[in-house]
Amino acid sequence: MRRTILAAALGVVPVTGMAAPSVTDIVNAHILPRFEALKEASVTLSDAAKADCDPTAEPLRGAYYTAFDAWITASHLRFGPTEVDDRGFALAFWPDSRGTTPRSLANLIAEEDPIASSPDAYADVSIAARGFYALEFLLYDDALMQAGDAAYRCTLVQTVSADIAATTAAIYDDWQTVYADVMQSPGPDAPYRSEEEVLQEMLRALSTGLQFTEESRLGRPLGTFDRPRPSRAEARRSGRSARHVMLSLSSLQDLASRLAADDADLSQSLNAEFDTALEKLDALEDPVFQGVAEPMSRLKVEVIQQAVGTIRETVRADLGPKLGVAAGFNALDGD
Repeated sequence: MRRTILAAALGVVPVTGMAAPSVTDIVNAHILPRFEALKEASVTLSDAAKADCDPTAEPLRGAYYTAFDAWITASHLRFGPTEVDDRGFALAFWPDSRGTTPRSLANLIAEEDPIASSPDAYADVSIAARGFYALEFLLYDDALMQAGDAAYRCTLVQTVSADIAATTAAIYDDWQTVYADVMQSPGPDAPYRSEEEVLQEMLRALSTGLQFTEESRLGRPLGTFDRPRPSRAEARRSGRSARHVMLSLSSLQDLASRLAADDADLSQSLNAEFDTALEKLDALEDPVFQGVAEPMSRLKVEVIQQAVGTIRETVRADLGPKLGVAAGFNALDGD
């Protein structure tokens, strides 16, 4: 029930009764609303940081939560404007297996680097010190919340928030002014030569989003049976690990439903598989996957991971051939 209410509020309710997959529908009903919501939530986040930079301030943390939600629902759309200037990585540098983000932030604070005083200049710092995961450390990590000079930390919180707002605005503006038309106007001399190439891009986004959730959001904290890694769970400091799986799957379900719109049986099958994964996640009641270290609760997380793998296989074996395209290479290949 919690998942259903939240999905409806975010506009990620599965689509039913539609005609054949429509690029225009996916652009206008799936892609643009997500990036618009992300832009607006990021402006609110930046304004909240300007009003009160105290990392424990409820308005700031609430704005951060909403903006991060908006990013996760759009995070599978890692093509076009999100790729320009590594904007996607500037918003979301994770996994960070070497601890580059806290180290980069600690160095900035220790040196009181003046680059933090300018959001425009801050765009040139390491992507590890930018975006939602960097801001999570500044708002929730006990060591960084108390490191160095308080005034400098305040400036850093405000600048990272403003940088997020500028990046998300650039992504949305490019989608609205250029890339939405690009995807709806394939041709011999265009970036996409046919509608099939556009659908392949969208299928790749769906497939890669599922892979990232299965292998990183769930796989990293699971580790191995002998060596579980709960400390590697995504956004665990802010208690968002399971929430990210839920938000991502709900958003991917919307995209899958639109891509399978003209095949009622396939659409029903995909929706049932997504619902199964989400229902098992909702019943887990382990927001940061801490239970992966205990055999019984670990099994529940493994079952969720297997459910996501089932969706991936249906997308690969059934949805791709139905669309006449293959998912192809994605941003995770070769990692």
